[in-house]
Amino acid sequence: MKKLIKTGLISVLKLVPYPLGRQLFRLWMGAIAGKEPKRAMQALLNLDDDLAGHLDQVAMRYESNGTHVKHRLTQYHDFFVERLKPGERVLDVGCGYGAVAWSMVTRVHAVVTGIDLDPSNIAMAQKLFQHSDLTFIQGDALKELPSGPFETIVISNTLEHIQDRIEFLKATEKQVHPRRWLIRTPMLNRHWHVPMRRELGMFYFSDRTHYTEYTPESFEEELKAAGLMVIHMQINWGEIWAEATSNG
Repeated sequence: MKKLIKTGLISVLKLVPYPLGRQLFRLWMGAIAGKEPKRAMQALLNLDDDLAGHLDQVAMRYESNGTHVKHRLTQYHDFFVERLKPGERVLDVGCGYGAVAWSMVTRVHAVVTGIDLDPSNIAMAQKLFQHSDLTFIQGDALKELPSGPFETIVISNTLEHIQDRIEFLKATEKQVHPRRWLIRTPMLNRHWHVPMRRELGMFYFSDRTHYTEYTPESFEEELKAAGLMVIHMQINWGEIWAEATSNG
């Protein structure tokens, strides 16, 4: 039934010229905002969430190789690649569908093992990216890590998905003894929408599966509590990109 309703709605919307649809939407939201600005703000922020989801879907189709267009436009792979040496053994925790792991292998000739909890991510990674120095494993990094040794741990947009982050960092540091961590994570103070959502009682993280998002100060404090020291930090695209080492 939902599929039929969605299909019917799309058919109706196709009959409305896009400029007219935009104008009608503006008039509708303007009428609401004039009387109930709080309701209008909530509606627009919810719509922003929906649009962001659709943008991500289209961004995956936009690139010919099936990766999200943000990988190319923000060039965040460079942060990881430029800090590695040929032959360096890397553990990519929460590797997703393997795009960063692939860059580290092909651009700097690192030896990379990627682990991700989602079997569909691993299946896609194994389909898209194949190399003798690249291994993808489906598993829970919180319970069992691949056997090393590993010199560097990469955790790109993954830390915020972990509830007991300090315990995870401590346990992984103790087991792996990496020379360094390379971390990418979203900032809390990335946009005025964040405190606006909080003020309106709305969910204000950038993803429903996030347990936290950071300010630079809270990020350093949390890593310090886990026995790690931030030796480099930069802010790009509303994210923290950092390098950390053991504080012991």
